[in-house]
Amino acid sequence: MILETERLILRPFSEEDTASLYESAKDERIGPWCGWPAHKSVEESRNIIKHVLMDEENYAVVLKSNNQLIGCAGLKLGNNCALTDKDNEGEIGYWIAVPYWRKGYASEATNELIRRGFEDLNLDVLWCGYYKGNEKSKGVQEKCGFKFHHILNNVNCTLLNETRVEYVSILERKKWNEMESSKLRNDCLQ
Repeated sequence: MILETERLILRPFSEEDTASLYESAKDERIGPWCGWPAHKSVEESRNIIKHVLMDEENYAVVLKSNNQLIGCAGLKLGNNCALTDKDNEGEIGYWIAVPYWRKGYASEATNELIRRGFEDLNLDVLWCGYYKGNEKSKGVQEKCGFKFHHILNNVNCTLLNETRVEYVSILERKKWNEMESSKLRNDCLQ
């Protein structure tokens, strides 16, 4: 599946993404905020592509303008979710490489995954979380319409060998439909 937005293409990862993934994921400002350690080698990035990132509904976030890999965004469904176990619900996750922060790419990719979840996959609820202190991720979720739902204490981050506090947000299809209708009305009035 390939998804497109105004500036981005969301497509499946391939092994050709290895070098670009490594260049982004070796930065200590990304992985630890997401619950995984910075990548230590190109080979590690290759293995993560093959064994983690090639999952269904997981996407390489690529700039349309130059085909540059700038991050990852994905939907977890069914048994893959950590925040829900209901078949009609899903969970969104994302990260964007540091040079592309504060340009709206995380929100743009997340909004497309929201659309995919509600329109294409017929989900009723989407969940999203961020670890305590990750204000950038909190901002993306709020911008995309997610509302704070609850706090999880002592979340086990196995890959980092630590526990954390996670803030969990929710977006229901009904609320998203209302937001979309409001956007359309505003667009028509301009």
